[in-house]
Amino acid sequence: MCPPPSPTPELVSKNRFLGFLIWQTFTSTTIYFLTKLFLLSFFTTPKFSPSQLYFSLLKFFTFTFSNLLFSSSLSILSSPQPLPYASPLQLAAGLIRFAFVSSPAEPEFRRRALVSARFVVSVVVAGISGALSVVCLCGFDGFELIARLGFRGFVLGVLYGLFYVYKKKWVLEFPIIQRPLFYSFKMGLPLSVKRALKLSNVAYLFLAVLQVFLPEQLKSGGTMGQFITEQIILYIGSFSVVFCWELSHHLHQVLHTKRFLFAPPKGSAAAETNPSEPLLAALEESIPDSLPQYLAYLDLCMVCENNVDTWRRAAFFEETGETYKRVVAACLRPLEQLASNMSEGLEGCSVDKAHQLSNQLQSPTDSRLDSRHCEPLNNFQKYAWCARAVASLTTWSHKEDRFGVAQLTGSNAAVTSTLISSLLAVEAFMGKKTSLQPQHLMGPAAIKWNTPNTGRRDVVTTKKQGGSLHAKAYAMADVLRTSVYSIVSTFHDEMFTSTKAGLLEKDWVIKTKPLFGTYELLVQKLRHFLDFRAN
Repeated sequence: MCPPPSPTPELVSKNRFLGFLIWQTFTSTTIYFLTKLFLLSFFTTPKFSPSQLYFSLLKFFTFTFSNLLFSSSLSILSSPQPLPYASPLQLAAGLIRFAFVSSPAEPEFRRRALVSARFVVSVVVAGISGALSVVCLCGFDGFELIARLGFRGFVLGVLYGLFYVYKKKWVLEFPIIQRPLFYSFKMGLPLSVKRALKLSNVAYLFLAVLQVFLPEQLKSGGTMGQFITEQIILYIGSFSVVFCWELSHHLHQVLHTKRFLFAPPKGSAAAETNPSEPLLAALEESIPDSLPQYLAYLDLCMVCENNVDTWRRAAFFEETGETYKRVVAACLRPLEQLASNMSEGLEGCSVDKAHQLSNQLQSPTDSRLDSRHCEPLNNFQKYAWCARAVASLTTWSHKEDRFGVAQLTGSNAAVTSTLISSLLAVEAFMGKKTSLQPQHLMGPAAIKWNTPNTGRRDVVTTKKQGGSLHAKAYAMADVLRTSVYSIVSTFHDEMFTSTKAGLLEKDWVIKTKPLFGTYELLVQKLRHFLDFRAN
């Protein structure tokens, strides 16, 4: 019997979404019955009648539906990377321009406006889900009670939705260590309880203050004992609802960021003939920056770095070299895009040395640089996987490449050139000097003496050192620098021999113009790595 074919990338996303809805339904059902039986049963009087059974089933199915609605909004909003969005002022300006000028909106504005619309829809859906969930958990007796609880549940959902959007919890965070699903879920339970307590406390205090300004119909009535009982029920219900949402968010993160093996079953005919085709198809045919593409790069990085799937890595070095070239091209394409985008953004920051003092006196919180460089660095996770994967694959080629495809196809030179060019672009963004240093001005221990003003144009950036964007740049530079060092450490003897023969540039640097920097600058940077003094 033939094994089933590998699922397509789109089918992988659909299967994970359906699995998430199933597990979410299980957890929300468990929380619902535990809350009803062990917490709220002390404050309510059970009634046994056919109508009461009917209303109990209706409340349960409505609660389940509200949580499925919330979970669906999570999947619609989620993304592997932070998405650029339009602020309220930008949306207002765009609408006014469209209404009075009648000019078509720019594609970038439409894309940002669509992301903002998804945020608004997600917040509204969270409010509706909160209203239905709180009503189903806390009470279903009388229109006034339903209206009062529904309003408070809606406010609770809106607050949680705003918190979810503001904290960018919709961004999928891939764990450094891939653990089994049950263990990952168990690890997140204490944190979910802690967050649910904090958020329910904040929401309860906000509702207590808001109640002062509400009309009489939405205020709690009755005796003091009834008021206290209603507040206790409301707090327990709010905590249970927020706990359901936190578990849904945690399940969504765990299930969607788990590694997927883009490979045929080991021992099958496809595994013997072309085991790399499912992975290459996911890398090349998936929608850019989509979840399937991120999962494909994660799988590729783990195959290249670890010794678990050695048979899959060995298939990259097949005799024709076509598979190796496709894998390397898939890894270098995002890094080339990073270097190209940052090069274009830094061109506007290129100034004469005579104007550097005036730039240094500007505010370091200039937001124009942030908007120019934020989008390329938002793909940090994918760029890191690409750099680590292609560096590890180049390193393993020293031992596992029986046919010499890495050297014969010229991939080694392309890999080192792209990594160094991307590193120079990131370092320029961080404010490091990227101009070529004359060799006669290099002292012992790589000390750089002061250089006279040669009239060159250097890249000057004024960045706030403590910003999150600067932290991403530092992390990206560390990944690129470590990747180059891993290649240099493995091929140090060969590079040292090539340097003596004057062939280092020919073997390890491409002749074409790099995306950032110059050919001479790449050669000098490679020599710094070879001397272990690149920092």
